[in-house]
Amino acid sequence: MDSADEASSPHSTEERENLASRRARNLGPSGFRVALGSALLAAAATTTALWLAGAFDREIVRITEVVEVREVVESAAPPQTPAQPEPATAATGPPPIEATASTLTAPGSPPSDGATGTTVPVFAPADLVAVVASQAIPSIVTVQNLDEELRRAGSGSGVVISSDGFIITNHHVIDGAETLKVIMSDGLSYPAELVGSDPLMDIAVLKVEAGGLPYIRFGSMEGLRTGEPAIAVGNPLGLDGGPSVTAGVISAFDRSLVTNPLTGESLYGLLQTDAPITRGSSGGALLDVHGRLLGITTAIGLSDVGAEGLGFAVPINLVEGIVDDLMSRGEVRHAFLGIRGSSAFSELADGVESPLGVEITILEESAIGDAGAEDGDVIVALDGLAVRSMPQLVAVLRSYRADDAVTVTVQRGEEKLDIDLTLDRFPS
Repeated sequence: MDSADEASSPHSTEERENLASRRARNLGPSGFRVALGSALLAAAATTTALWLAGAFDREIVRITEVVEVREVVESAAPPQTPAQPEPATAATGPPPIEATASTLTAPGSPPSDGATGTTVPVFAPADLVAVVASQAIPSIVTVQNLDEELRRAGSGSGVVISSDGFIITNHHVIDGAETLKVIMSDGLSYPAELVGSDPLMDIAVLKVEAGGLPYIRFGSMEGLRTGEPAIAVGNPLGLDGGPSVTAGVISAFDRSLVTNPLTGESLYGLLQTDAPITRGSSGGALLDVHGRLLGITTAIGLSDVGAEGLGFAVPINLVEGIVDDLMSRGEVRHAFLGIRGSSAFSELADGVESPLGVEITILEESAIGDAGAEDGDVIVALDGLAVRSMPQLVAVLRSYRADDAVTVTVQRGEEKLDIDLTLDRFPS
């Protein structure tokens, strides 16, 4: 009924009120829905206005932590041993930004009594290389070898290992330099001083006068396995624009490599990786999945067709000792047994041969000869660690220093003998 109808209606006021009441009851649910919809639209409009005004703004935090998902595996509990301290490093000052590992246990009950939970990697994030690279690049430098006229005679890479400016590179990068210059990833250039150099393991330490530098922590070889990820960061060919990043895996351990065919000079105990390493990357970093230093890249494998995808690095367990010696003494007092040696084999049934050890010839000045060893003895262990080949023996000796006391186990005929001796110093 419209207003005109209502005005001409003969009904009384009471009737009109009853009619309005009936209309309200009949349209009640629809009216409620209309009112609710209007309220929701109003609330949405208010929320939008507040959002546009910035009332709901929050700081955006970018997560850069590397999370390595692991599952729990039960194994027999090992004997209780005292906790070992973390290996000392040359790094000082405030800790750098560093990726850390988290642990996610598989669902189920915890290991039962008498068992201990160990962790086994399951997978790594897809952006793992990018995360590690972003942390490492500020600590990778270009090392320039300059001649008397300050022209560049050579170029390589280096790794900052302390906030106050200590840098590791290769000996062959700085060999014969009149002047050394270090260029940081941000383009800043510093004159560098040679702290010390070790040609035997191709490691050198430099120092620049700077503070608050980002640096890379030393990693560990303990538990490292063939096939684990490896990330190489260096400055190939001295190119402008900062460090380059390549990725691969740890391909092998304890490799030996002839570095000078004319003199027979070789490196021992090297890590092998398929992460591409090119000229100019020497002295750069080989990193683990947490951005820690596994080794200093030093050489590539070549054949008559060129690079073979074989890169080599001095492992961190050797680098650490060399760096400590160079920083504290300026030199490395490498150990010397005083032998010539060749790998020896024992013959099994059906003509099968098995590695036995190192058959030795005693030199004129020989620590092991003075201690009672004889020509023809076969070294089978050094301080209880089995030795199967001459390259392995040399690699093990690289972790010792002159004047260290050792026990060498030799096979003489059918008899095994333990020979205690003090190591000589490797001749210059």
